[in-house]
Amino acid sequence: MSKKLKIGLFGFGVVGQGLYDIIRTKNLNIEIVKIAIKDPAKTRSLPAELFTTDRDELLNNPEINTIVELINDTEAAYHIVSTALKTGKNVVSSSKKMVALYLQELIDLQHEHGTSLLYEGAVCGSIPIIRNLEEYYDNELLHSISGIFNGSSNYILSKGYNDNIDYDSALKLAQDLGFAETDPTMDVGGFDAKFKLVIAATHAYGVIVKPEDVLNVGIQNLAARDLQYAREKKLKIKLVPVAKKLDEENVTMFVLPKFVHENEFLYNVDYEYNCVTVQAAFADQQFFYGKGAGGHPTGSAVLSDIAALRYDYQYEYKKAHNKRDLQFTNNIELNIYLRYEDESLVDALEFEHIHERFYSGDYKFVIGKINLQNLIDNQHRILNSKAFVAFADQLTGVSLATAAKQSAEVF
Repeated sequence: MSKKLKIGLFGFGVVGQGLYDIIRTKNLNIEIVKIAIKDPAKTRSLPAELFTTDRDELLNNPEINTIVELINDTEAAYHIVSTALKTGKNVVSSSKKMVALYLQELIDLQHEHGTSLLYEGAVCGSIPIIRNLEEYYDNELLHSISGIFNGSSNYILSKGYNDNIDYDSALKLAQDLGFAETDPTMDVGGFDAKFKLVIAATHAYGVIVKPEDVLNVGIQNLAARDLQYAREKKLKIKLVPVAKKLDEENVTMFVLPKFVHENEFLYNVDYEYNCVTVQAAFADQQFFYGKGAGGHPTGSAVLSDIAALRYDYQYEYKKAHNKRDLQFTNNIELNIYLRYEDESLVDALEFEHIHERFYSGDYKFVIGKINLQNLIDNQHRILNSKAFVAFADQLTGVSLATAAKQSAEVF
């Protein structure tokens, strides 16, 4: 029999309101006791006595046995979540940056205090990928996980490719629709996708990696020339996070724009939708698709976690406990497309092999093989020089699997 959950809710924005809407339509033995908010002057549709600006009213309330954290402040979120776990309260969170930055500490707190932290809503909205990685694939050998983890950047890329809208105009549309923030760097720079990738990879491979060690190159420098080139090759450009097991000892991760062929699942994932592709040894390729943002889609993932806590569900982090000597590495060769202006950037990246080089007026690009670490070392230079980089397997005929096999020889 499920126990009654009495919830202290932090945050009443889009996701918080979406969660409240869902809960009040269901009979789930769940009660929201108090809601902590930042702005007391904002007009609310619920009774004023339900709200407070004092977080300790929730954290120190013995009646509340479950904390749901849905705020945007990373450090405040960590304080709330860690305090709740230490004081015996279970927690549900949708803060992907907070979870990614403090994952090891949060795992240790759960083990020390016998509490549970669930965060399905932090990764790809309504797509149930964390629970599947944790349970369905717990004994599966996973070759890779990848996909489209950020709806804002995918919306911008889709408007550019499908509707021939320039980057700035597409970004403005995304902001007007609420898909992108006023400062869109987290989304278009690939940071949001990277945080989600780091979390997912922990459950896929048991490797806990610091986000700052993982490459993220975004779409800020996308130009009409890049989209035109993709169309001529009958490819689309998507921002794709990748986690891949290279061999029995090494896992790699990165976030890059990618040229995607029409025979790939990702090709038809457009606008604000997300997807996750899992390549497994026995289950082969499987595909998860759904809305990655929005009040009700993300609220449904949060509610799923809340409902699981009624039965004392916990992540077991089985692969983290059994990972043996599996390590994260950036020592792998990738085939990339680089559209550039500064010739010295090509030299700095130290291409090991060039498949194609093109000059025509102000349009210059090179396609070739480089070491992932060279991209990391020149990440800021690429951004500042307005160069555009994309993962280019489809343009060279050399797959990541082949590159992994080649780079594994150096270990």
